[in-house]
Amino acid sequence: MQDNSWADGLRGIASVYVVASHLVLCFARRLVMPCCGEDGKTPLLFQRPIFRLVTQGASWVALFFILSGFVNALKPLKLARAGQNETALTNLAMSSFRRTFRLMLPAAAATIVSWFVCQLGAYELARQSDAYWLYTYTPGMSTSWGTGLEDLVRAIRATWTIWTINPYDQPQWALIYLLTASMFVFCSLLIVINLTPFYRTMVLSIFALWSFDWSYKYRDPLVGITTFSGILLSEFSLTTTTTTLSRYSPLLTPPLAALALTLMSFPSDLPTSAPWSAFLASIGPKIFPAQIDFGRTYGSVGAALLVFSIIISPHARAMLSSTPLRMLGKISFPIYLLHGTFVRSLFAWIMFAGKDLATIEERQPDGTVQKFERIPLPGNARTAVAVIISMSACLVASYWWTERVEPWFGWLTKVAEDSMMGKGEGGVVLKPPLPLRERSPLPSRKE
Repeated sequence: MQDNSWADGLRGIASVYVVASHLVLCFARRLVMPCCGEDGKTPLLFQRPIFRLVTQGASWVALFFILSGFVNALKPLKLARAGQNETALTNLAMSSFRRTFRLMLPAAAATIVSWFVCQLGAYELARQSDAYWLYTYTPGMSTSWGTGLEDLVRAIRATWTIWTINPYDQPQWALIYLLTASMFVFCSLLIVINLTPFYRTMVLSIFALWSFDWSYKYRDPLVGITTFSGILLSEFSLTTTTTTLSRYSPLLTPPLAALALTLMSFPSDLPTSAPWSAFLASIGPKIFPAQIDFGRTYGSVGAALLVFSIIISPHARAMLSSTPLRMLGKISFPIYLLHGTFVRSLFAWIMFAGKDLATIEERQPDGTVQKFERIPLPGNARTAVAVIISMSACLVASYWWTERVEPWFGWLTKVAEDSMMGKGEGGVVLKPPLPLRERSPLPSRKE
């Protein structure tokens, strides 16, 4: 299998579903559970398997980790199979070095943008709304600009600290784990790069199974199993087995992909309320360690199976390699970074502007009912308009970010690389050359 542009398309689809899951938490929280509709017996359409993937943000984030392992390992593994082990290690080290900057710089910039918008009061309407994701993850204005600067520094630091949340951009919780995944790729391949493909696969499989234990103990969202699965899938894609299986892909890929998407649909909340998820919940302890989060585990296993079904299918790869999907993949990281700002500002303005506060009763986990003064959710028509306008604006902004802002991060990364590795001659250039085009630091096909 030579062309891996399908990974760009799949990454773009994953970013859209992550955004969709946050929108669902704003105005359709009932879809998070697998059952039931107004009659209390029949699931709604988007509570059913595969359809409910719009609610499964964690499963799509797991796909990011798998693609990270896949594409970051692909070139070193190709070089290792060609007998160029030293070149493979050098390439791997440089990739890991650059990834640190290419994740941290855009994340800090997106936090600054969100922080500034917040300090202008643009998030206040979102904070007063009855949209769960908005009132839960929208920060208030700082008491002063001086205090605000302190809040900004803490927020940027929180992105890169385990078990803390950046209040100005909650989706950045995954970036520390994505960076960790890159380090896993580097460290594991450093160990196995000199082994034969067979023994490399054996050792990586042991690492993957071992990661179930320490993922639980260190409370990470299964970064190990997803990353090692991505490396193993990368190794698999370089074998002749993919060519053999591709002949049978019309028969294999549809059921495998359907099973994968069903596993990715497994809910974290009340899985026993629907027969299909109750069955998966019942067999989970027999397959996985009992203490592990089955919601994330099924999502991770399903995402790995989905990538496998694509690797063996020329038709699936061709579909995901289409120009619109590859373009979506190109702007996927800006979408991930910027959508929270648009949801808490433009989306909230369209949804709630002109509406008055009302008393909202909310049942707590202990059964008690508390009353809150919030702006009620509007009707479906207004919600649809808000989604279309705000997400269209997010796409435009993400494209502009990719074309105009990302190149500066690429230049800064190059300056840091030349300076820290002694490559520069006569000092660094303070102004970046133009034009300068860089791609998203989320996993892509050439890295």
